[in-house]
Amino acid sequence: PEPEGQDQSLPTKPDYEKPNLEGILNGLLPSGLVGIQGFVLCKSGSNYIPLKGAMVRITCLAVDKNGHETAPFSIFSDECDAKGYFLTKISPSFLKDNWKIKECKAFQYHSPLETCKVPIDVNHGMSGAPLSSYRVLEDKNVNLYSVRPFFYTTDPQTSLPNGY
Repeated sequence: PEPEGQDQSLPTKPDYEKPNLEGILNGLLPSGLVGIQGFVLCKSGSNYIPLKGAMVRITCLAVDKNGHETAPFSIFSDECDAKGYFLTKISPSFLKDNWKIKECKAFQYHSPLETCKVPIDVNHGMSGAPLSSYRVLEDKNVNLYSVRPFFYTTDPQTSLPNGY
């Protein structure tokens, strides 16, 4: 006899690598100005402190006018404001020879706070956070994407002797 409760299928790992972004046409982000926004915070115990001056790296893949995938390219956000908020814009004029952006991921890049410099991979800040669905800011002619907040911490993860 089989143990009770074993007939349920196991949950599958969600696909964080390439989300199904609303508004993508033929696997490409919409043309025009692309904005990417989010927050960077310091986690100190149970407190969360905005990291003014933190920076984020955005790495994208594009396809050229012949449909060939380009090498990845990166841009850096301006420094976060006093609330830990960043906004990065990618202009079509930044892209070469009619390239079209295929996908982008955001990564933690820099914390200015000496006492809070240890990045943690919450929301894929270290491994690469996928972009959310975008919303159109008609008045600014921007397709605005968001990422979940990124976090740094005050203490490195301390490993115990012998791995235990």
